[in-house]
Amino acid sequence: MKTPETLLNRLRRIMPPGVEPKCRTASELMAWHRQEGEKRSAELLKENQRARAERIMGRSGICELHRQCTFANYQVTSDGQRQALSKAKSYAQNFGMGFGGFVFSGGCGTGKNHLAAAIGNYLIAKNHTVLVVTVPDLMLRVRRCYDGGESEASLLDELCKVDLLVIDEVGVQRETRGEWVILNQIIDRRLSSMKPVGVLTNLGTKELADVLGARVMDRLTMDGGIWVNFTWGSYRKNVSHLRLIK
Repeated sequence: MKTPETLLNRLRRIMPPGVEPKCRTASELMAWHRQEGEKRSAELLKENQRARAERIMGRSGICELHRQCTFANYQVTSDGQRQALSKAKSYAQNFGMGFGGFVFSGGCGTGKNHLAAAIGNYLIAKNHTVLVVTVPDLMLRVRRCYDGGESEASLLDELCKVDLLVIDEVGVQRETRGEWVILNQIIDRRLSSMKPVGVLTNLGTKELADVLGARVMDRLTMDGGIWVNFTWGSYRKNVSHLRLIK
């Protein structure tokens, strides 16, 4: 087995004159190999996490419709939208400083999904794992566990491994106790593991507290978490109205 000193001497013999190897001593060479090994291990861990995130729901973390959503192409026409953009961007840039999540509350077409996807796309570009799912999709996946003899606990474990989980359409579920219990289990388990959750909803504070419970609500936006109210009208309706005028 070749020693680090032997490898360094061999490297010096084959290198062009005047060129020095990056590592000058055997200890430096060993430290470099160790750092490269740790870096590759971290890369493999992230690759495995991304693969698991795709297996959970049978698709990638952000749906095709929102893969091009960024902070730069979010349209701002009011102070409220400007503030929402600023808060979402700040959340993404400071991700990992705490385990607080975010709640985007407002009607359809107000840009909640765009900014949530912009956060997700930003984090994915930084090698974080992100999964955005709707409550109906989650419930279908849970039912597939029952039908296929899978463990619900293993699904919950996998949902806790992604860096950021965003749950859309909270509040439009059928209000069955089973769905309420699953939703609370997922959020509570992630928060207990200090993993943030994003919630997209059309419910206000009181209504969402009725769905999630006061304890989960308190923890959702603590430790760097944010709540943003999307109080303006639907962008999609405005665009449709302008098209009709034209």
